[in-house]
Amino acid sequence: MSIAENIARVRERIAAAARRAGRNADEITLMGVSKTFPAASIREAYAAGLRVFGENRVQEFAGKANTLRDLRDIEWHLIGHLQTNKAAKATELFDAVDSVDSVRMADKLNTLAESAGKSLSVLIEINVGGEKEKSGVAPGSDELEQILQSAPQWGNLKIQGLMTVPPYTEDPEGSRPYFRQLHQIRDFIAACDLPGTAVLSMGMSHDFEVAIEEGATCVRVGTAIFGERV
Repeated sequence: MSIAENIARVRERIAAAARRAGRNADEITLMGVSKTFPAASIREAYAAGLRVFGENRVQEFAGKANTLRDLRDIEWHLIGHLQTNKAAKATELFDAVDSVDSVRMADKLNTLAESAGKSLSVLIEINVGGEKEKSGVAPGSDELEQILQSAPQWGNLKIQGLMTVPPYTEDPEGSRPYFRQLHQIRDFIAACDLPGTAVLSMGMSHDFEVAIEEGATCVRVGTAIFGERV
């Protein structure tokens, strides 16, 4: 199937999952995860109506960015872990960083965005599974509280919500408790009248329907759109 056909199929699945959950599919953003795929594939997805794209590595996207500058009305999100030495380039290239996991990184991004004269949207990455090999702040940690409490002082950052990558399980149902936990964290933050409650970015190709049933507002889909990575 073509990329356009894949996108249409994914949107049908999103709509069906939203109906099961009693939700409006229009509330759910489809992000095409285009890491490792060439600019030509991104252009195909763009021609099929996709406007939000996620990339994992700053250096890889930098190699594609110049050839895609003519695409309008598009959002570029960094969804992979950001190293401090790549923060300046990330601020230049991306509209959003969806993997903020420390006060230090948020503070640096704010300073860089201010210098660049831009506003940068960010999500706080939560390590719901407590996996040592993954980045993200621990649920209920002091670091998470400090990020939320410090948010008002970052004039060039917009903390939009939360993101997570749960432990992988073959059965999509295995992701459900982690998605539910992220939703509960979001509800707690909202009850405290703190920023970061608009977006719940969770769910990938194999489990995005479960994520939608648990309240996802953005699903990050790569393989189901672009095919298997080589």
